[in-house]
Amino acid sequence: MATTHSHEVLGNIGPNWFASVMGTGIVATAGATLPIQFRGLQAFTQIVWVVAAVLLAVLLVVVGGHWVRHPTTARSHARNPQMAHFYGAAPMAMMTVGSGALLVGQSVVGSRLAVDLAWVLWTAGTISGLFTAVSIPYLMFTQHHVEPDAAFGGWLMPIVPPMVSAATGALLLSHMAPGTGRTTMFYGLYAMFGLSLVAALIIISMIWSRLALYGTSGTARVPTLWIVLGPLGQSITAAGLLGLNAHLAVAPALAENFNALAVLFGVPVWGFAVLWIALAASLTVRTLRRGMPFALTWWSLTFPVGTFVTGTTQLAVHTSLPAFKVAAALAYAGLLCTWLLVAVRTMRGSLRGNLFAPPPNAGPVRASKDPIT
Repeated sequence: MATTHSHEVLGNIGPNWFASVMGTGIVATAGATLPIQFRGLQAFTQIVWVVAAVLLAVLLVVVGGHWVRHPTTARSHARNPQMAHFYGAAPMAMMTVGSGALLVGQSVVGSRLAVDLAWVLWTAGTISGLFTAVSIPYLMFTQHHVEPDAAFGGWLMPIVPPMVSAATGALLLSHMAPGTGRTTMFYGLYAMFGLSLVAALIIISMIWSRLALYGTSGTARVPTLWIVLGPLGQSITAAGLLGLNAHLAVAPALAENFNALAVLFGVPVWGFAVLWIALAASLTVRTLRRGMPFALTWWSLTFPVGTFVTGTTQLAVHTSLPAFKVAAALAYAGLLCTWLLVAVRTMRGSLRGNLFAPPPNAGPVRASKDPIT
């Protein structure tokens, strides 16, 4: 009976569960590089990274097995105009754990295994992330029924993985032999940076337009507005890490330009990210006061905020300004609070079984504004 019950409970598990790995893994990687360190932080990040790695392994088996046991249900997720976008979560989850192996895991599993694990997860995440960046928009353009007010943060999920590849791949450059291969890798990372950035800017503009024209949905989809921070913070992080490692792949003069770009690009984007935090926080609080239920979309409050922390950390490294160091520490404190809240609510919802319910139907989620009084 227990096996049958488990089989039924997991019958609707979807790719959105990988957001929990992303949100947990970023707590470890952001903490490992935080410019202001405090006692016990490194030990804490090691524990969190192990939890993220174990959770990733479990979900890869469970979700992979779901395709074997419930192929019809799994295919329906890809046809669902809301759920389909979350197939981008798995590639990012793999690369988040992979980067954590380099930044945190070496003292846990050893340097050799950590580097090998990082390469495997980066390669798998990059290949699958490039696939989602093409396939999910293709489905949107050809099959999904998309309403004029449909744009939401989840649209960013399938196109952000290449940006994560750019950021995490920069950490691997020092583990490559000098020569054409490393230089090709470097430029390939920048190409993925551009691929994701341009697509993200288009989608962010559509989200802004939807909010201005139609308002919010007033549902558990509202936290996905925080996903906008993902490509913003991750692009600042990628520009910073690529700039720091440019000297490994290109001539010194060109490397200096790439390093300068980390600041020239990062600071203006950081400013917009702060604006978006204020807007997203206001809309989230507004929806919470009206009774927003808990859902896995609440994990949108973790990974994107974590990328803002890592992006701010890169600006602190490049500028040496105390303001960025303090901002990174404050953002990390906020990340810890939201991660603990969402993790506890997820465990509670999992034990009750309500988080394993089928995803919403493919019908539109209507946005609306408050009436003028």
